[in-house]
Amino acid sequence: MPQRGSDWRGWLVCAFVSLLLLLPAAALAVESAGEHGGGGGLISIDQSLIVQVVNFLVLLFILQRLLYKPFLAKMEERTAIIKKSLEEAQAARAEAARQQEENEARLRAAYAEAAAVREQALKEAAEESRKHIAAAQAQARKLVDDTKTQLDTEVRRARDELRREVSDLAVAVAEKLVHKTLREDDHRRIVAEAIAGMKVS
Repeated sequence: MPQRGSDWRGWLVCAFVSLLLLLPAAALAVESAGEHGGGGGLISIDQSLIVQVVNFLVLLFILQRLLYKPFLAKMEERTAIIKKSLEEAQAARAEAARQQEENEARLRAAYAEAAAVREQALKEAAEESRKHIAAAQAQARKLVDDTKTQLDTEVRRARDELRREVSDLAVAVAEKLVHKTLREDDHRRIVAEAIAGMKVS
């Protein structure tokens, strides 16, 4: 339906152009008829009018075929190219927007991943530090316990040695007392010597 409307417009444009082209020829024909003493009317109806009408229609057809249709086809082609360019530009704009959104999403994902990695690293570092502290505390407790045990052992051994020395000293004093018939003064002197020997030890 639009094609038929455009055909009518084409015919009208061609008719208008043809009329503009034929006006000088019609004026010349009227002038020459006036010079030859023809009728006084503007257009004389005779064979030349039929020829002119046929010529006009042929010219109209030729103009419509050769001028208007290629011009219209060229205009439609140009319109199609412009429309295609606009569609491509719009598609490119949409693709650029989609690409930008995708890049922003990737950037957000990368930031989130980096934050997660950092948080995990901090958590692992805190856990490692806690383990080291716990190990150091356990080692310190073990060292204290070992030292305490060693000190207890040393104290026990020192007491045992002291007991042995005291018992040996008591035996020696007893032997000395038994081997001698002592007077009271000798008794006191031996006990004092034993006590002095204990102090020196």
